[in-house]
Amino acid sequence: MATHKVATVDTVYRIGSITKPFTALMLLQLVERGVVSLSDPVERYLPTINEVQNRIDGAPPISLVQLATMTSGLGREPEDLPTYLVGPVNEWTQVMRNALPRVEYSFEPDTHYHYSNIGYAVLGAALAKASSRPYVDYMTEEIFRPLGMTQTAFEPNPEIQAHLATGYGVADGVIDADTPAREHGGRGYKVPNGAMYTTVGDLAKFLAFQLGHGPEEVLARETIADNFTRVNSANGDLSTGYGVGFQAIRRSGFVTYGHGGSVAGYRAAAFIARDSQVGMIVLRNVGGGAFRVTDFCLQALEVLVMSEQAAVPH
Repeated sequence: MATHKVATVDTVYRIGSITKPFTALMLLQLVERGVVSLSDPVERYLPTINEVQNRIDGAPPISLVQLATMTSGLGREPEDLPTYLVGPVNEWTQVMRNALPRVEYSFEPDTHYHYSNIGYAVLGAALAKASSRPYVDYMTEEIFRPLGMTQTAFEPNPEIQAHLATGYGVADGVIDADTPAREHGGRGYKVPNGAMYTTVGDLAKFLAFQLGHGPEEVLARETIADNFTRVNSANGDLSTGYGVGFQAIRRSGFVTYGHGGSVAGYRAAAFIARDSQVGMIVLRNVGGGAFRVTDFCLQALEVLVMSEQAAVPH
């Protein structure tokens, strides 16, 4: 905005909760490699999960897959949230551990869908423990690098900084660049659930992988396809749901899979339609205002799917 530079496929944005599908991919990799099982209790890898408050009497321990599908019963955030939203990336695990006693169960595990940011932080910590590797190192070496995502990271290193779009917040007509700039210093516990920086070009490689066109050493195509059948309803009319790291939304006769993301100064959405083998990515360096990135992304994807279907001979 200040420099009037035109964005390219190499422009870097923060993508917020689109980090969650990558953490879910870590889970699926470790399952495929025999390191963990979806049904493993979280306490096996992270005993401090038992510091969460208001556990339902008689309820079984929560599992890895319940964290991944937002059915663990954990609340969305810890109380005193701002306390746990500061700190560099290399301290995120300790910040998360400090937050656990300020988290409560909202309901009995595996009985309802409830979006939980702290749940995905717990998942990332548990998987890091299971893999015996720091979360950021694992993601870089086992996911980003094999997928060719060379402009993706969890911190604004010099390469990221060189291509980073300046983030702006907008509220009541006032433009704020200070808050987004400050958050580049770290988001506390929000690393496995919302710390990634990436580009349209790199994110397109991830969507192609989800469509079945990526290297199978990352994850077998059969495993990817099977994962999209694992969806829990998120509302009563079955129009939306949540799977292992993705939202499922029904649109005009087809289902789209993906995620939205929101960080101070940035909004993002990335969705695919597997049957039509197409995807859509929208990244924006403005947070707030009337424009809804996810709605626009889904509308654009619907137009693309309808065009693809119209081109198929009947």
